[in-house]
Amino acid sequence: MDPTLEARIDAAALVLRRGGIVVYPTETLYALGARADDAAALQRLARAKLRPEGKPLPLLAADREQVLQVARLEGPALRAAERFWPGPLTLVLPAAPGLDAAITAGSGSVGIRIPGSAIARELARRAGFALVSTSANPAGGPPPSSPGELARDLVSQVDHVLDCGPTPGGLPSTVIRLEGSSVHVLRDGAIPAASVCDALR
Repeated sequence: MDPTLEARIDAAALVLRRGGIVVYPTETLYALGARADDAAALQRLARAKLRPEGKPLPLLAADREQVLQVARLEGPALRAAERFWPGPLTLVLPAAPGLDAAITAGSGSVGIRIPGSAIARELARRAGFALVSTSANPAGGPPPSSPGELARDLVSQVDHVLDCGPTPGGLPSTVIRLEGSSVHVLRDGAIPAASVCDALR
């Protein structure tokens, strides 16, 4: 990785470790993030996004170890993870005890993925914990594929923007929940849900 890019990722990770909110690129769009174990930062993030109460926050992780800090990954979900991670597939998994209610919305579950973006994975690794990965737009607004598309009201409330130029854009991550042998598609996205279902047969 380019040393200049590494230094910029380091700067963004430091903001996150200190309780800040960061806009950063994923494999599809720009995301709004904070460490998933920082209650104050999670509250600030929800306010900045104008996120309705009771709506869960998705996460991303650097690796399997970070996933297991916040969720239980086993059975068909583990097979899906082995097949599609890193990549734009969010799995809704049983949440680890003590995970903030701002993330789970009281559901006892958490949506998480290991992203295809090496930058996003490295940011989570250097931040030291799984990160919120919700699109970097006010609720109801268009998700940005470049920093120039960020809403001014949102930018004024974040602590750092990790500008890595335009992302590919396109569809957001596919979201599925696995219950036993049943696959529930909550959002069909960048990975066709049919491909996930076929892989689990």
